Amino acid sequence: MPLSEHEQRMLEQMERALYAEDPKFASALEGSGLRTYTRRRVYQAVAGFLVGIALLMAGMVAKQVWLSVVGFLVMLGCAVLAVTGWRKAPKPGEQQPAAGAPHARPQARQRRSMMDRIEERWQRRRDEQGH
Repeated sequence: MPLSEHEQRMLEQMERALYAEDPKFASALEGSGLRTYTRRRVYQAVAGFLVGIALLMAGMVAKQVWLSVVGFLVMLGCAVLAVTGWRKAPKPGEQQPAAGAPHARPQARQRRSMMDRIEERWQRRRDEQGH
């Protein structure tokens, strides 16, 4: 469902405010090379899954059991790749930890406090508008 004009203006205003307030964070939200690579890999796995379905069906039509088994194995492999690739994809604004570095808890706290600040500003703006 498309956004109304008012909602689009509000979204654009929030984007401009985010860029003005924290340009580094805003640029991190735009995307990363790793996220693009992972997304492309997931799309390739989905395409492979569809090829597996075609092989499975072709094997059934041609009454070639081995072709159906190959199609099923291709489907299974691609499904595993798609699911693992999707789970490993970094979220927008998230950076991959350095090799050998443990998960950094302070970053999680910073994100949480940043989200609290964003929510607080959002509530303040809503209160100022009288909503």
